[in-house]
Amino acid sequence: MVFLNFGCRKSIAVVTLLLSGFVGLLVPAKVAAQVDMGSISGTIHDPSGAVIPNAKVRLTNEDTQITASTTSGSGGQYTFAPVKIGRYSISASAPGFKTIQQKNVTVDVQQNVEVNIALALGAATETVVVDTAPPLLQTMDASVGQVVEEQTIDNLPLNGRNFTFLAQLSAGVTQGQQDSRGLGASGSFAANGLRPAQNNYLLDGIDNNANLVDFLNGTAYSVKPPVDAIQEFKVETNNYSAESGRSAGAVLNATLKSGTNKFHGAAWEFLRNDIFDAANYFELSKGKFRQNQFGTTLGGPIRRDKMFFFMDHEGTRIRQAYPYISTVPTALERSTGYTNLSELLNQGSGNVVDVLGRSYTLGQVFDPSTTRPITCGVLDPVSSITVPCGSSPAGTQLGFAREPFAGNMLLAGRLDANAKALLNLYPAPNSSGLLNNYASNPVKQQYRSVRRAYR
Repeated sequence: MVFLNFGCRKSIAVVTLLLSGFVGLLVPAKVAAQVDMGSISGTIHDPSGAVIPNAKVRLTNEDTQITASTTSGSGGQYTFAPVKIGRYSISASAPGFKTIQQKNVTVDVQQNVEVNIALALGAATETVVVDTAPPLLQTMDASVGQVVEEQTIDNLPLNGRNFTFLAQLSAGVTQGQQDSRGLGASGSFAANGLRPAQNNYLLDGIDNNANLVDFLNGTAYSVKPPVDAIQEFKVETNNYSAESGRSAGAVLNATLKSGTNKFHGAAWEFLRNDIFDAANYFELSKGKFRQNQFGTTLGGPIRRDKMFFFMDHEGTRIRQAYPYISTVPTALERSTGYTNLSELLNQGSGNVVDVLGRSYTLGQVFDPSTTRPITCGVLDPVSSITVPCGSSPAGTQLGFAREPFAGNMLLAGRLDANAKALLNLYPAPNSSGLLNNYASNPVKQQYRSVRRAYR
């Protein structure tokens, strides 16, 4: 992904990068704010607490030196909005007062920072620099959430380098339930007791939700930027503003890094290797596994104090062995065209009882063409068995019954040719040992495959 930063706006995607120069000539100077930005506001007053109207207030980004100016109102109040996340300094001046410069003002994602400035009597040419950061107490809104900053993102371990796992560390958030879609393995999380689908994912204030079921990647978000490309993100779980609507769960708002007046970047390579992994319990020998995650980031100025760039790239390469664990057709099944399944009967331990009360050896294959409903109190014409109703009302359907194939010998003419061709693609077995527990016996899986083919 490539991002270009014009002042305090970022455009996402390569196409936007190519077109931004042309679009910038057409759009007006003022544009709507992104919901990942914050604001800085406060009051200018004198040592006695009286407000000072018409004071000049100047905001400077300490990394890019981009500035903005305003004048305090009749009540001494001033506001800068929207303000991109970053480090700022604020200077205020008025006739008869010294100039006060407040440094180390930090704006996080969607944060409304309050900075009140008290001007001291003196000449306007005198400047007082305040290095102490303003109080961190949040009094501007009632939202409940947590900001995960760059240092935390870089320092905490992340298997797979997915920043959304860090959202699970926030208050009121827990890991999503494991499911067949694999969302849990993709950083899915639940907030406020709601399903993960109720979360709202934002990237640079733009909708980043996978609104369609993503069965391929198993994710609830569309774009997952590299960890090193993220400046910070905020997880809000309650009382968030209407601009972050859409859902009743959490709002995860991530902001990407941008260029500054100094060049900065990183390069990385993360390796997982089977040498450091344990073997699969069922493997005769440990299979190979190589996972490489590599990439770079680079940001800097195009024109100092005016225009900046930031770009990132990450690639993932996985080479993994998937062993067959005794799930291939046996030699007898293959040589008989998958008609002789007598080995299934030999591996069964225990019996099964059908709805008619008949007992069969575990592993018995039944003829699907003989499927019929069984009703209590009614004679079954095939087996001549009448199942009593007992406490059930007369005429209650109890289920279905099928007739077994004698000796598990199937009829070749009823097997699907395509299914047999598919089974022939499996390699020959390399072990004659069979598991004793039929419930976990891979031969059972083979029986299921043949049964589906027989239908």
